[in-house]
Amino acid sequence: MSLFISFFYDKVMAATEEACLREWRKQLLAPVHGIVMEIGAGTGANIAFYSDKVEQLILSEPDKDMRKKLQTRLADSGFNNASISAASAEDIDAEDNTFDFISASLVCCSVICPHTALLEIKRVLKPGGKLIFLEHVAAEEGSRRRTWQNRFNPFWRAVAGNCHLNRDTENSILEAGFEIREIQRESLRKAMPLVRPSIRGIAAKP
Repeated sequence: MSLFISFFYDKVMAATEEACLREWRKQLLAPVHGIVMEIGAGTGANIAFYSDKVEQLILSEPDKDMRKKLQTRLADSGFNNASISAASAEDIDAEDNTFDFISASLVCCSVICPHTALLEIKRVLKPGGKLIFLEHVAAEEGSRRRTWQNRFNPFWRAVAGNCHLNRDTENSILEAGFEIREIQRESLRKAMPLVRPSIRGIAAKP
């Protein structure tokens, strides 16, 4: 299943990347600088949007098939200050207070335990360090879309690499002790209807 997902992922996401995600990634990553980690870097869709203000970039991707595509994209990018890690979001291979920024794009939906992952992210961020997030999330409670997300979620998890349709990632970020500094809610255009609700923004470690 991992090989299947990695093969089709970029093709499935291409229309949404063109419609909105590329612009959102560009805006979100523009202020990123210093020592940076990306959690769940996937096939490397963010690489093109890191600037030369990034002194060191660690791209973490535990899935071996995704990681192969990530290695190829990184090599083609010409980004010289980057390395790749196989660490998971729940067990980041770094000391406390290491990073100025951590980015996570379409990741919290599929981690095994969002709370553990976010606590790990907070642990390795420097005080005042920032989490840049872009996630598809649960629709509004009580809405028809949320009802269908809940119904369809078991099947979707099975075929989409543990991706959850109905996670309340904004609340998870707050519960982990972050302060949300900026947040925008918008539809992922050209995506399947059940994955369109999204949030993106910046959260800070106090």
